[in-house]
Amino acid sequence: MEHKPVEKLRSVAEVHEFTQGFLSRRERLERWAEVLERQPKRRLRSLGEIEFVPKNKRPELRSDESPITVAFEDPVLRAAGLKGDTLGDAMEFFELSEGASHRLLCSCMNGWSMEAGSTARKVHRIANPDHRLMLFTAAGLLTAVPAALYLLS
Repeated sequence: MEHKPVEKLRSVAEVHEFTQGFLSRRERLERWAEVLERQPKRRLRSLGEIEFVPKNKRPELRSDESPITVAFEDPVLRAAGLKGDTLGDAMEFFELSEGASHRLLCSCMNGWSMEAGSTARKVHRIANPDHRLMLFTAAGLLTAVPAALYLLS
């Protein structure tokens, strides 16, 4: 393969240079879900029992054939800034909270192995959260608190 400077390539073809951050958080998560959905029956490995690993060691967690490894195999996600296939890289790149990463990648929630399709559905839910549960909880509290105060007075 012959390497040529970008300036020379631009004279022959349209060359696009990507910089980190060209995808929004939601787009990055949706892309991850798409990559997982390409092989929905593919068996993936969890990261083990994340909660038992000391907090300062958690960012280094990784596993071959994990959902993060699948994301790192994607050239678009790497070009967008995914640096590696560790838990810390995924949490930073996908802007995952500790709770979300635990629900998505821990063996206590998913078992030691999981199907890519079910993981993709979880990633979709993180990208597009459903706020109905929160609304129902708030409505229940608004109803229950006055009733409890009435009964206790």
